[in-house]
Amino acid sequence: MKLPSGLRVCNHLTGILLLLVASVCLISTPLTLTAQEKPQPLTRQEKKEAERRLSDIGYRTGPVDGLLDPASQSALVAFQKWEGRAITGQLTLDELNAIRASSGPHARETGYEHVEVDLDRQVLLLINENDGVRVFPVSTGSGQPFIDEGQQSVAYTPRGRFIVYEKVMGWEKGPLGSLYYPNYISGGVAIHGSRNVPIQPVSHGCIRLPVFAAREVSKALTLGTIVLVYDKLSFVSAKDWVKNPKLKPTADIE
Repeated sequence: MKLPSGLRVCNHLTGILLLLVASVCLISTPLTLTAQEKPQPLTRQEKKEAERRLSDIGYRTGPVDGLLDPASQSALVAFQKWEGRAITGQLTLDELNAIRASSGPHARETGYEHVEVDLDRQVLLLINENDGVRVFPVSTGSGQPFIDEGQQSVAYTPRGRFIVYEKVMGWEKGPLGSLYYPNYISGGVAIHGSRNVPIQPVSHGCIRLPVFAAREVSKALTLGTIVLVYDKLSFVSAKDWVKNPKLKPTADIE
C-alpha cells in the first residue's frame, strides 16, 4: 500500500533521529568509561600520610612533605616488593590503603644487630639490636652469563652468612663499573650504591642500593657486621656466631 507523502516524510525523519541517537551513544559511552577508570590524584596531605606511615613501619623515605622525592618513591617500591604488589612506583589511593593496612616488614632472624638481603623480594633490611628494621630496595645478580677479563662468569649473588670485611669511602672504580661506598662481603661481591637500581635483578653479583642510601647503609655496616643473604630455598642462621664470637670470621681492620 502506498503511504501518503506526509507519512513518508515523518518515517524518514524518525529514522534519521534514531541514527543520530545511536551515534551519540556509541561516541559518548567510551569517553564516560575512560573518565571513570582514570584514578583520582592524591592530595598533598594524603601523600604526606603515605610517607609518614611508610617511615613509621620501617621504610626509608625522604622528608615527610608530600612531594614524593626519589627517596620516598624508593620507599614505595620497597613496600610494593615486600608486600608482593605490582611494582609501579606510583602512589594511588589503592596503594595508600594498602600502606595504611600494612604492619610493616620484619627480620628473618632476630635478637642481634645485622643485615639481611632477601633475594626473592629484592630488598635489604638493616636490623638493629632491638629488632627494628629499615628497608631499602636492591638489585642483585641477574643469573646471566657475562665476560670479565676474558673469562665467562655468571652474575650470581652468593647465598649464606657473611661479614663485612672491607670498606671503601666514596666512589671506587672497578672493572665492571663504579661502586659508591662499597662494603665487601664475599670475594668481589659488595653492598654498594649505584645510579642504576631497577626493580629486577641486573647486577653482576653485587647488591646494588640507590645512591642516596649508600652512605647511610655503609655507616651502619661497620667492619665485622653480619650479613645474611637468602632466597626461599636457602637460609643460614648466624646465631651461633653471636653466641660464640670465636666462630665468626674476622675482618682485616687496618
